[in-house]
Amino acid sequence: MIEHESNSSYSHLNDDVQHQLKRSNAERIEYILSSRWIGYPKAKDILGKLEDLLVYPKKHRMPCMLIVGDSNSGKTMIAERFIDLHPAYEREDNEGIIIPALFIQSPPTPSESRLYSNILSKLFAPFRPSDSAEKKYHQVKTIMAACNVKMLIIDEIHSLLAGPLDKQRVFLSVIRNLSNELKIPIVGLGTKDALRAIKTDPQLDNRFKPSLLPRWEMDIDFRRLLASFERMLPLASPSDLKGKAIAKKLHIMSEGLLGEISDILTQVAILAIRNGSERISIELLDEIDYESPKERKKSNY
Repeated sequence: MIEHESNSSYSHLNDDVQHQLKRSNAERIEYILSSRWIGYPKAKDILGKLEDLLVYPKKHRMPCMLIVGDSNSGKTMIAERFIDLHPAYEREDNEGIIIPALFIQSPPTPSESRLYSNILSKLFAPFRPSDSAEKKYHQVKTIMAACNVKMLIIDEIHSLLAGPLDKQRVFLSVIRNLSNELKIPIVGLGTKDALRAIKTDPQLDNRFKPSLLPRWEMDIDFRRLLASFERMLPLASPSDLKGKAIAKKLHIMSEGLLGEISDILTQVAILAIRNGSERISIELLDEIDYESPKERKKSNY
């Protein structure tokens, strides 16, 4: 626990984060490990598009969306933030719950039955994995309609490419039918492979509008992002993450991927608490046990 000085001593932190300095080291580390939201411009833009889709009037051919980016680029963070902004709630008549948006994981292969299983599991609906796809489909439609689900978000949708072409086509047809039957937009999160897969179905290609999440460049926007991160890390001393030298170091380590940036800063902030330095430095970044995405990819071969 840090002896708390006047708030002006911790002007590098958000007001809420300053209060964390009154807590024990273990509690501060737990806070650092918890998820945090950084509202950078591109994320806000995509959230705005999701808001528009959520209130889109029901019709047979609903518009859909594909959020495209490299692995660990922040796609899932945006979806989770959207779900946090639109949580499930109990109906006024206490006769069930309303789920504005349902967020599921795509099955690892293009399987219609497993897609329905993932939806039913997220809805806490009883079912047998061995049930026929047709039975699960009717159960999915019934429960999603009863819960007034207005949007289905599917993470890792590029997984559909992990199967033969005929199964890919069936899987894409299933997605299209769900959107048509329930009259809801479907949002897919995936890599550029997902965009390629969607283009194999002309009807879906016309509906799924891509929103790209590019890697961060080493520019002023990246340095602003780092400044936002610094304000949310409960360290007693300023680190000046937006400074050119340390920003360049972080950009090289993370390869411009938001998830990597978050992981790196989490690790090094915890180390700064444990060793008592209370700030992030280039030297401390060299001490953490971290491999860049390229290095991890090489070690897998």
